[in-house]
Amino acid sequence: MKILMVCLGNICRSPLAEGIMRHLIAENNLDWEVASAGTGNWHIGKAPDHRSTSAAKSLGYDISSQRAQQFSTSMFDQYDLILVMDKNNLRDVQSLAKNELERKKVKLFLDNDEVTDPYWDNALFAPVCEQIEERCRAIIKQLS
Repeated sequence: MKILMVCLGNICRSPLAEGIMRHLIAENNLDWEVASAGTGNWHIGKAPDHRSTSAAKSLGYDISSQRAQQFSTSMFDQYDLILVMDKNNLRDVQSLAKNELERKKVKLFLDNDEVTDPYWDNALFAPVCEQIEERCRAIIKQLS
């Protein structure tokens, strides 16, 4: 299983999802791969936002070595499942799909809900991180 986590800039939500999922994959001895990307190009090559890094660290996850990348159409071929953080990401990624098979790979990370973007509110990072951790555990239970 190869999973891609996607948000807007790839510095807040999707790096949290990637790092937490990577840790849980290893913890569960699963032969899965996970990565993350952003729909925008503002932060390519940059580390996750320090507030995401701090929130992850408080729960025992190290995401500091991750680097932002931008979503590209080649990722449809590289990943089995593309989980996006909100409906704007869903629309943006699905609009790049060449066919229905690619479109069907793209789903909301929270099924029918959105992960709030914490970028503009420091107080949101810890609860968003906890929400992502809970969902990553559920995804592993659901898919393994």
